[in-house]
Parts: sequence; structure tokens; C-alpha cells
Amino acid sequence: MKLDQGHKLLFIGDSVTDCERTKPEGEGLFAALGKGYVSYIDGLLQAVYPELGIRIVNKGISGNTVRDLKNRWQEDVLDQNPDWLSIMIGINDVWRQYDTPFIREWHVYIDEYENTLRELVAESKPSVKEIVLMTPFYLESNEQDQMRQTMDQYGKVVKKIAEETNCLFVDTQAAFNHILKDLYPASIAWDRVHPSTAGHMVLARAFLKAIDFNWNRS
Repeated sequence: MKLDQGHKLLFIGDSVTDCERTKPEGEGLFAALGKGYVSYIDGLLQAVYPELGIRIVNKGISGNTVRDLKNRWQEDVLDQNPDWLSIMIGINDVWRQYDTPFIREWHVYIDEYENTLRELVAESKPSVKEIVLMTPFYLESNEQDQMRQTMDQYGKVVKKIAEETNCLFVDTQAAFNHILKDLYPASIAWDRVHPSTAGHMVLARAFLKAIDFNWNRS
């Protein structure tokens, strides 16, 4: 596995990452990591690799866009001095264009999205061992759906930045597409965005596969 002894792994993003985690710390006792994929990743790392003592921090905030991440980057990422950093952002950047189409100041269009995400990666690269870039997603099987098409374009931006900056890449949309062959989207996320337990398991599994987690380790 790519994580090593005592590494500190920080997750940052929107409500999918947040999942009712404690604030401001985002770590500690009593479900401090929230109820989503971050807590599942932490649980599996503790259960399968207890000797490594991996420290997990959740800095997701519901409703955030990449613009919001930029505004809190110093305090919530750089000042935390993580060894590993995982970024999953973009759902609200796209969603606000569709659920509040007339409030344009809430929209984060693709050029700003790419430039800001690239800036945050460049700012963090010198001080972390590894960055994991996870795509945003929309749980809609119809690839011709307008919001799904836009989300896919933002996902392509994440992939391009990951390739150009040598970051680990997690295609969350592809992971969800696999189970959408058999499950109706609303059974995974009632609003096509906020996943069920199964949906968060899909995210956790996709992340753990990217870091070479050994599922058969005894």
C-alpha cells in the first residue's frame, strides 16, 4: 500500500466529504469524521493496517465550491501539514448552474474551476508526499442529460490536471457507472448527488484501490 507509517491523510471537499463531520477539527471521537466515505476509509485502514497508525482528517464543508476551498486553503490544508491530500470538489460548481440558474455569482464555470484547482494543487505539491484528485460525479445513467454532460466535462479537467501534475487520480463517475448498470440512480442517491451507504462505499472502494489497499491482507 502507498500510505506509510504515521502518515496524516487529509480529505477536503463539499457535502459528500463533510457528511456531518465535527467542526472545526474534523477528527477525534464520536463520529468526528462524519458518516460517509472518509469514515469508511478510516475504518478499513485501522482494521486492515492497524500497525501503520494512519491519521485521517476530514475538512469537507457542505455547499463548497472550488472557490470556497481556495478561500480556506491556508488554514484547512497547508496549516494542517498533511502527508497526503485528497481533493474531491466540483459538484456544487456545476449544480448551482442548474438549480439556481439566475444567481450567476454562485456559478463556478469550467475555466475558473480548472485554474483554481490547478493553483491549489501547485500550492500544495511542495509540502505533501502525494495528492489524490477525485472527480465530481452525478448519479444519472443518461449520459445525454445536460447536468451529467457538464459534470463529465469537469471530471475531464480533474483527469487532465492529475496527469499533468503527477497526482493519483480517482474516477468516481466511472466507479458509479459500474453499479448504475444494475441499480436505479435514486436508490443510490435520492437527489443524484448525496450517496447512500452503498454510494459512499463505492467512493471508499475507489479511493482505496488507487492507493493499492490490500483487501486480502490478514
